[in-house]
Amino acid sequence: MNRIIILFILIYSNTFFAQLKTVVGKTDYPFWIQVPEVEKTEKQPVLIVLHGRSLSGTDIDRVKRYGVLSAINKGRKVPGIVVAPQLASGAWNPDKVLQLLEYIQKNYNTDLTRVYVCGMSLGGYGTLHFAGKYPDKITAAVAICGGGDVKDACNLSKIPLWIQHGDNDKSVPLSESSKIVNAIKKCKEKAPCEFTIIKGGTHGSVENIFHQDKMYDWLYSKVK
Repeated sequence: MNRIIILFILIYSNTFFAQLKTVVGKTDYPFWIQVPEVEKTEKQPVLIVLHGRSLSGTDIDRVKRYGVLSAINKGRKVPGIVVAPQLASGAWNPDKVLQLLEYIQKNYNTDLTRVYVCGMSLGGYGTLHFAGKYPDKITAAVAICGGGDVKDACNLSKIPLWIQHGDNDKSVPLSESSKIVNAIKKCKEKAPCEFTIIKGGTHGSVENIFHQDKMYDWLYSKVK
């Protein structure tokens, strides 16, 4: 009986959660992608994951060192199509992130009402920059230990955001997140922007957010 149960679990896992694979040369950013088998028959949500500066470069395996891909490799089942591009250097370009999203939407069976973006550190800045320039393209976003441009505040006030930052961050000060949250609230007092200050959280320790249910439950509960 136990063997039957184990076999069922393995079949279920392989059916609904495909292995990660890389795609290079199709968009300006090379990327990792997870496409579940049910994508063939059911429209899937899309989660774009933007990494921090330490994972930049030309070795795409670096992107799996922490964050959503690390969580997946440790057994976490993240629903839908997960896309994790790699940035060679510098800052994330929102136009190139849009190019990536449009490629995914053109080539896979996606649900346009469920498009999510998350990022940490430099990826947190990238998330808010992309959401701030193209708020109509995404459903919700999570930015962790990053910041944003106050010029994007009014656009950011249009979509659900969850901004998180540790109060013991020595690399990117908490004030970076506070500044953009205050600007968003100034533009629209009742903007759907949640701000969580993680007591004792350092720049590295907040990575554990990607290994918990809360972020995914919050993102996937949002629908346009």
